[in-house]
Amino acid sequence: MIVMKFGGTSVESAEAIERVAKIVASRRQRLPVVVVSAMAKVTDQLVSMGQKAASGDSDGALELQRDMRERHFQAAKELLGAKRAATLAPRLATHFAELENFLRGLAAVRELTPRGSDYLLSFGELLSSIIVADAFAVRGLNAAWVDSRECLVTDSRFTRAVPEMAETRERCKKKLAPLVAKKRIPVLGGFIAATCDGIPTTLGRGGSDYSAAIFGAALDADKIEIWTDVEGMMTTDPRLCPGARTIKQISFNEAAELAYFGAKVLHPATLLPAIHKNIPVYVLNSRNLKSTGTEITAQAPPSRDTFRAITAKTGTSIVNVVASRGIGVHAFLRSVFEAMDRHSASVDIVAISEVSLSFTMESKRLPQALMNDLQEIAEVNCEQNQAIICLVGEDIHGKPGIAASVFNTVAEAGVNVRMISQGASEINISFVISEADVPKAVRHLHEHFFPAAMDKLRAAGAKANGRSRRVRTNESSLGQARISNGRNRSALQTRAAAAFS
Repeated sequence: MIVMKFGGTSVESAEAIERVAKIVASRRQRLPVVVVSAMAKVTDQLVSMGQKAASGDSDGALELQRDMRERHFQAAKELLGAKRAATLAPRLATHFAELENFLRGLAAVRELTPRGSDYLLSFGELLSSIIVADAFAVRGLNAAWVDSRECLVTDSRFTRAVPEMAETRERCKKKLAPLVAKKRIPVLGGFIAATCDGIPTTLGRGGSDYSAAIFGAALDADKIEIWTDVEGMMTTDPRLCPGARTIKQISFNEAAELAYFGAKVLHPATLLPAIHKNIPVYVLNSRNLKSTGTEITAQAPPSRDTFRAITAKTGTSIVNVVASRGIGVHAFLRSVFEAMDRHSASVDIVAISEVSLSFTMESKRLPQALMNDLQEIAEVNCEQNQAIICLVGEDIHGKPGIAASVFNTVAEAGVNVRMISQGASEINISFVISEADVPKAVRHLHEHFFPAAMDKLRAAGAKANGRSRRVRTNESSLGQARISNGRNRSALQTRAAAAFS
């Protein structure tokens, strides 16, 4: 049995859902359980609706709601045909009526609580999963829609709820296992859950991956497939470096580090349930039915390169805390960490000297109240618009010369390093630089540590350049073909220039 999760871009339209149905059909003998995200950009729309309604702009919120309604009804019509879509319409209309009533009430009270936010954001996954289940049925797949909130149980930490695995496992065995035993295909929305009392919660943005892993662990699945719009995990962000290539195999530990430090293919918590049950996870491309993607397992073969991948986490702030004179080191550190604990501060990197401490946090999650508390006990300043660069690879700890190679490469790129973390983890080297320096730092590091990928890109550029020269020598007879090859050469040269600049 397998769990298959499809992200927002994989279910963004009728055409995309058609592809999903074909992928699931190819796996039907594996007894799949399917988890889907909201259609692409829908969660952002719901957030905007909540903001507008909470500010009193009821008309603006309802206009967004009508646009979202039209999009879902149109997708259903394209997927199901007019007659079947008309049968489904009342179910969709009920949810949109609930959404409209909530927005009107929110506009009246003008306060969106965390509990209200979870209720609001749950509509995206509910609507997409209902449509996908019906689309499967029309295409001969024996699908059954299941409300995730009746299976996935969490605590009441709204917006970032934590699963209660024992209760979740029991409910999955009661609600999902019997369907799988009858060779039906359960279709659920990811990201959404509920407390034991049935109050809707969410696992946080990107939580559909996490949902899939939770269901996989609860059902003792043989594997978990995360279908997205890229060809697996990559050696770095291809938008920063065109020479990035797909990682075929990677360990749980490496993938978790990459997810935590900025790789957007996976939610950082996704792998925890899979690690616990030792279930392999595959990251695959829903736009390529033959995708082999990336395999994530407990143990991966040694990488041919020094590192497995490089990632960057932007939107980070450095907080520098310097003790006042006269305060003891022990008392200073204790006071700082107690303040972090009071405000549930999730810190990425910490550097400590005798009477000073620096740490990094996501800027959007840095509480002003924490800053105020720290200013009571020390001198504090904050540097925003920073980024964490993380190089991940198994068994790098203790190998001489690796750190020197990393920082020499960064220095050659003309990038100033603000903070370093090396030694705390056996599988990563992390450091902080200005956000503006991220593209050139990543390109230089990738070229240095992944030379095979860069050689391949250079070869592709040279081959295209050779084709162009041959075309120019025969331009009188080839005519329009010269123009076509010229365009290809230009595109490849642009990519190569971006990689090597």
